[in-house]
Amino acid sequence: GAWGLGLNITPAIAIAVLTSLAALLIMAGEAVLSSFNEKQLRARGAIEPRDDVIGSMRWAYPGAFVLMGIEGAIAGPASPDILMGGLALFGLAKALKIWAISSLGSRWTYRVLVLPGEPLITSGPYRFIPHPNYLAVVGEIVSVAMIVWAPITGVLSAMGFGWLMVARIRVEDRALGRLK
Repeated sequence: GAWGLGLNITPAIAIAVLTSLAALLIMAGEAVLSSFNEKQLRARGAIEPRDDVIGSMRWAYPGAFVLMGIEGAIAGPASPDILMGGLALFGLAKALKIWAISSLGSRWTYRVLVLPGEPLITSGPYRFIPHPNYLAVVGEIVSVAMIVWAPITGVLSAMGFGWLMVARIRVEDRALGRLK
């Protein structure tokens, strides 16, 4: 067993635990950056819309990864082809997210905070699509579902969090003056 403790750690459990932990640790790092930027933005007079879905997103986002990890520990492991495809997709999703975060700089947060009078960011991935961070999040969810082999909770997570992101995009677009 693992470390002589009599634990039977299967490949499915190892992959699920390591993948879920990695995703959650990265998320925690993003949360620290978001909190730092949020304080700076509020000090500069940023405004937050009232009807945001951030409260639901704060538990649904990490919860999706935990549920996928549990399913993956039970149902996994994924076939080598799916596992490698998931790892590649995760890398692409994280690269897009890092590009989006670095393009927004100190204006990136988990919350919708708008600095009155400041122009929209139109560089980086924002040159091509209005919400690259949300595309990256979909990539994260799908890729982790592939890596750990969580077809049921992966689909449910993509649909559920996708619904929250659609609601969030409406809030964000209104706050940024894209919608009336």
